[in-house]
Formats: sequence, C-alpha cells, structure tokens
Amino acid sequence: MVLLRFGLSTLLLVVGITCSSPRQAAAQTPVSIELVLAVDTSLSVNDIEFRLQMKGIAAALRSPDVINLIASYDGVAITLIQWAGWTNKENWLPWRRLKSRQSIEALARDIENIKRDRVGNLTGIGTAIEAGLYALANNQFIGRQMKIDISGDGISNIGIEPSEARLHAVAAGVTINGLAILLNDSGLDAYYAEHVITGPGAFVIKANDHGDFARAMRFKLLRELAPAVSRYEPQNRPKYSSCSHCETAAR
Repeated sequence: MVLLRFGLSTLLLVVGITCSSPRQAAAQTPVSIELVLAVDTSLSVNDIEFRLQMKGIAAALRSPDVINLIASYDGVAITLIQWAGWTNKENWLPWRRLKSRQSIEALARDIENIKRDRVGNLTGIGTAIEAGLYALANNQFIGRQMKIDISGDGISNIGIEPSEARLHAVAAGVTINGLAILLNDSGLDAYYAEHVITGPGAFVIKANDHGDFARAMRFKLLRELAPAVSRYEPQNRPKYSSCSHCETAAR
C-alpha cells in the first residue's frame, strides 16, 4: 500500500471530511492482506436484516477454516464501514490486525454488537468504493494485498457510478469483490459483476436473502483470503493520486 498512500493527498469523501496527511511507511505494521468490509445499511435493509448481516460476519470469522486461514498469514488487517447514500468516517470500526484466535474472536464480538449507523436511505456503491480506498490509504498497516468487499441488496442510485469509482481502485492496485444479497433483485449478482468488482480473480458471491448472509460471507472470506486469489505485488501498484468525484454524492 505504499504507493497508494504516498500518492493520496486530497481525498474528500461524501462524509465531508478532509484527508489527513499520509502516514509514513516506517510507522506502519506489515500484514499480508488489508481488507475493508463495506456493508450496506440503506433503507432497504431493516434493523433485523442489519443484525443478521453483523451476526453473519461474526459467524464467518469464527468458522474454524477461516480462523486457520487467517492464522496462516503474517497478519490480516480488517475494518468494517457502513454505507448508504453516504458514510461517516467517525463510526467506522477501527482497523484490527488478526493473527490469533483471540484477536479474531475480539473482532467478531465487536462486529456482532456494533451499533447501526444511520447514513441515509439511498444506495451509493461508488461512495462505498471511495470510502474503502480512503480507509486503505489512511491506516497503520502496510499490506501485500489490498481488498474491498462490497455487500448490499440493491443497485447504486446516488453519487459516483461504481464503474467509475472502481477505476480509482484499479489505479491503486486494489481488488474489489462483491456479496450480492438477492432479496430485492434477482439479477443483482450480474450487476455487481459488470459494474462493481475489479482486479485479477475478482468475484461475486450470492446470498439468497439476509438469512443466507452468514453462509455466503464464510464462503467469500475463504475465497478472498486464499493465497492465489486477487494478488498484487506492491512494486507494481500505481499511485492513487486524487479523487475527483468524491463530492458528487449527496446525503
């Protein structure tokens, strides 16, 4: 992530925040993977469904095969952001370095108990992508791979188009994968495949409804964390120098 951070100087998100100065690489902790879990909390997701998503992520993290896979790396850094028409940086889950069963359990417990963030009614997938890039560019880790996981139950209807936002991810060497919840749109997985995901080995996992989220998330994590999937080498990453459309989405 060195090139991503060094090239990011003026990123503004729809939350109305300014990007702080990039951290120095010397202060960053090396990890194998940095992963942003970007979760849809728009109007189409009621409180019960939101809680099912959080419990589903926690259950997936507690899966023995996911724990063993994470433990096989030199650390996996994860954060969780909630998004809708916009997103609130102040309420993103702080980055965690996962290696031991204890660190994974602590994250799972925090996620299943996390408070829902009311960040609008509409669905801004492009906003979620740009928020994920901001999160990757401004943390205490330096990973050999950078990934954003977008999960949601509808197409984008506000802000920068996801197909445009993902170009910034391409330029930064970031892989975007998707988890499409098909409750409201049986063709959502195809939409994600065409407009959202990017990067070598990028993929979309389908969940039939919010109750199926835990199964889909476990399968996604196993595939996403597999060593051969969506791998970039740091020296090949171009700079992510600006974000020209980050102010186009309204709350």
